[in-house]
Amino acid sequence: MKFEIDKKSLLSRKADLILLWHFSSDSGLSEAVQAIDEACGGPIRTMLAAKDFQGKTPQAMLYTGGAIPASRIMLIGLESRDKAEAEAIRNAYAAAVQKMRSLKIRSAAVSLDFGTLSALSTEAAIGAALEGFVLGDYRYDRFKTSEGENTALLLAYLSAGSLDSAALKAAAQRVEKIAEAVYLARDLGNAPANVMTPSRLATEAKKMTVSRPIKCTVLDREKIRKAGMTALLGVSQGSQEPPTFTILDYRGGRPKQAPVVLIGKGITFDSGGISLKPAENMGEMKSDMAGAAAVIATLRASADLKLRVNLVGVIPATENMPGGKAYRPGDVITPLGGKTIEIISTDAEGRLILADAIAYAARFKPAVMIDVATLTGACVVALGDEVAGLFGNDNAIKRKLIAASQTTGEKIWEMPLWDCYQELIKSDIADLKNTGGRNGGAITAAAFLNQYVGAHPWAHIDIAGPAFSSKARPYIPKGASGFGVRLLVQFLTDYAQGKGR
Repeated sequence: MKFEIDKKSLLSRKADLILLWHFSSDSGLSEAVQAIDEACGGPIRTMLAAKDFQGKTPQAMLYTGGAIPASRIMLIGLESRDKAEAEAIRNAYAAAVQKMRSLKIRSAAVSLDFGTLSALSTEAAIGAALEGFVLGDYRYDRFKTSEGENTALLLAYLSAGSLDSAALKAAAQRVEKIAEAVYLARDLGNAPANVMTPSRLATEAKKMTVSRPIKCTVLDREKIRKAGMTALLGVSQGSQEPPTFTILDYRGGRPKQAPVVLIGKGITFDSGGISLKPAENMGEMKSDMAGAAAVIATLRASADLKLRVNLVGVIPATENMPGGKAYRPGDVITPLGGKTIEIISTDAEGRLILADAIAYAARFKPAVMIDVATLTGACVVALGDEVAGLFGNDNAIKRKLIAASQTTGEKIWEMPLWDCYQELIKSDIADLKNTGGRNGGAITAAAFLNQYVGAHPWAHIDIAGPAFSSKARPYIPKGASGFGVRLLVQFLTDYAQGKGR
């Protein structure tokens, strides 16, 4: 989808459709809606008077009968102006673009002059509308053999109305760059595991850096061995696919400024290893690299937005398979961080590769370290499918992540990380064991990771719930959601502006 700032009046714009909005709390029509309505003989006012359309109504379609160049009008229903929230606007515009797709609409003129909203700035309302509009248009059809019809919206003319055109253009460009990154994360997460192998994931990360100021380094099995990352090697033993360890380095900040390091779990397929998972829905385990996808995409967006921050992405990647050389329950391994680990379950592999990655990330002397991982089913039990768990050792960083969550609508919820949970991961024969049992499973997993963090400010985001959707939601499709990209980009934007330090 392309955005174009429209300097023409909506009355004269030739497009398949004009997209307007109406708050049910408004006593009259907005200036833009009134002008269109009068030109077409009053169908909108008639519909509202008959109470055939209310704010809770997703959208209504009207036909102009040739009164103006556009042949159709779609009216989006929004509820109270005083209580308007960004998420409701995102959802409404996502629903609108999906309806357009079903009608094979190829171009739309979009009015975005929302006027004064009590709980939301004009900038935030426009950003939410544009995000919903473009994120709701995503489809993953790479493996569809029939060509079908390309019904994607090709062009959206954005009407500035009384708004500043330059500000609208800047908002549209920002949303485009972030949405492209979310699309990348969704594409990576939706790709089948026989395609998105650890090597392919590293290749896609390297491809992303072309024409961007990002340095990419990929360590192969031998270099991983030399680096001492025995936990990553141990998890990879059961697979025919070699592991990779990718480092992405973007330097947009001051030369000596300590970087933010993002760490993404990259299990490209998780069978559970010898502690085999149930067969039901195992195919969704291709998405166990959603954390890695989010990190790759966040690096892309940060470079495209020219964020003034130094940023490093660290991506350990492997399959977890039950081959003849697979690591076993009862084994003891020594990861890069030094503390020995007794393997209780080979299906608790993500924390093992993250232990190596966190210890490796320390060499960058990070100002902030954030890992993103589909780490535990226990987090889904605790918080459901739409909310990620937040853990960490730095209250200021957690507050800034929560603020970013509230801005973007990517929900996170802080979980405890008290000392008593550390007792649950102590081993009888090693320093630690890789699972503390069923109770508090998401917390003991975070407690395990905390053992390898050291003194660095650190946050852990468990995205096991929202990373992969079993059903479509307004701007989140069924399948890989790209969760975390918008959250991290907002956090980094705030951080670069000095709000995160």
